Amino acid sequence: MANSMIGATPWMRVRVIPQFSSPILPSSSSLYNHRVSFSYPARRLFSVSATAATDKQQVRVRFAPSPTGNLHVGGARTALFNYLFARSTGGKFVLRIEDTDLERSTKESEEAVLRDLSWLGLDWDEGPGVGGDHGPYRQSERNSLYKQHAEKLIESGHVYRCFCSNEELEQMKEIAKLKQLPPVYTGKWANATDEEVQEELTKGTPYTYRFRVPKEGRLTINDLIRGEVSWNHNTLGDFVIMRSNGQPVYNFCVTVDDATMAISHVIRAEEHLPNTLRQALIYKALGFPMPHFAHVSLILAPDRSKLSKRHGATSVGQYREMGYLPQAMVNYLALLGWGDGTENEFFTLEQLVEKFSIGRVNKSGAVFDSTKLRWMNGQHLRALPSEQLNKLVGERWKSTGILIQSEGPFIEEAVQLLKDGIEVVTDSEKVISNLLSYPLHATLSSPEGKAMVENKLSELSVALLAAYDNGELSNALEEGHSGWQKWVKSFGKSLKLKSLFMPLRVLLTGKLHGPDMGSSIILLHQAGTQDIVSSQAAFVTLDERFAVLREIDWEALSKDQPPLEPAAIAAN
Repeated sequence: MANSMIGATPWMRVRVIPQFSSPILPSSSSLYNHRVSFSYPARRLFSVSATAATDKQQVRVRFAPSPTGNLHVGGARTALFNYLFARSTGGKFVLRIEDTDLERSTKESEEAVLRDLSWLGLDWDEGPGVGGDHGPYRQSERNSLYKQHAEKLIESGHVYRCFCSNEELEQMKEIAKLKQLPPVYTGKWANATDEEVQEELTKGTPYTYRFRVPKEGRLTINDLIRGEVSWNHNTLGDFVIMRSNGQPVYNFCVTVDDATMAISHVIRAEEHLPNTLRQALIYKALGFPMPHFAHVSLILAPDRSKLSKRHGATSVGQYREMGYLPQAMVNYLALLGWGDGTENEFFTLEQLVEKFSIGRVNKSGAVFDSTKLRWMNGQHLRALPSEQLNKLVGERWKSTGILIQSEGPFIEEAVQLLKDGIEVVTDSEKVISNLLSYPLHATLSSPEGKAMVENKLSELSVALLAAYDNGELSNALEEGHSGWQKWVKSFGKSLKLKSLFMPLRVLLTGKLHGPDMGSSIILLHQAGTQDIVSSQAAFVTLDERFAVLREIDWEALSKDQPPLEPAAIAAN
């Protein structure tokens, strides 16, 4: 179903039509493809059809996390799809905190969830910190509302008091197991007389509120992602909506909340699909409008199992701390089960709002590929405006104790030189440390390094030391890139070398490969002559590098004896 169609589709209202010998049916023009039907035993027959409440009903969606831990990437994607659907249809995005699990819910978790949603840029129109006309927005503050609707169901006969003890319920499960039947409630108190109920109330026997489930018939919904989905009523026994301690259960809370908050579309994870039957029965019994349902597939690990902690980071907060950008996370999460039908993989949040369609959400599971997320983050990182990228990386270098400055020409040039090696902000520590290091010993001991030693590298080292001692190289570096280029050209001509750059890179940087050599050497010169690098950093200055070169015994090296390390030279 195209997004434009969904945006125009009115909110569906459940209409209950008694069926007698001559049933009265609505005209075909008043029905839509989205159809919910119930059928009851002959004693009490109803047909429930989803019909239009109004052509102008505003789209209202909600994200309802439980504050019992961090925001999982699966939850973040559900929130994102709700947000995109609301924004693309001119609707409202509601945030509701489902904190009825009093033992596990914490204020810290709620704050973390709100922080992560804000970091992703998913601002909500109603909810904690914002308010709205349908509050409170925490379930723990809505108990009086649940009790009010539970009493309505008692009065209408859709719910009854159940005085069964835990032992009795366990016995029912055992008997059902022996008979190879579903472990459903047998309905012991479903038809109790008023006298029997009053007797237990007088004794003070604890009781729950159970919903009276039809024993026959089916529920059918047209899921916006999965198409037609059906359940037989007899797969359920009469289920509890209020516990004996007065606390409402999840399915009852969700239904009352979604209905009283005028939620028009419920977009949630597919693991909630089995809850739909219970919730639909409650909607009907209370006479509430039925929302559209859209159940999003699970996010899978590379082995196609459900993504969990054993597969690595799974929460938004972890990725934030690891240096990922919110725009990259949003972009990647959107692609887990959705696409705009083109080859394009890069979207801003604004572009996603413009292009999003619930009809293009795939019903099959999406694999979370951390390698691709990392790559995508690098693309977004390098696409940042220069000022923003410099600030982000510069602050990282200073906060980690590598540099003593976070801004200035050195930072700008270093970021420009090293950014291709940065996928996430934390990579910036590695690339700058690599630039400042001088692993000449390891390089000359490698097979490729030994080949260079055998190709008269010592002669180039002597000439390079001479250029350093007479000030040619230092003067050239003071002039910047133009000075370096002129010196290299002149130096190569004087030595009549065809292959200069690789051996020169090894001698000056201590490495066989790396970013542009000229820019690297100029930055090393600046770092050694200006107060930029922290004393804690493992920085080997150009002066120290030439001291290493001066002490190398090339004859011994050619016989597989290692050259002296900088620390050894200092000790001598």
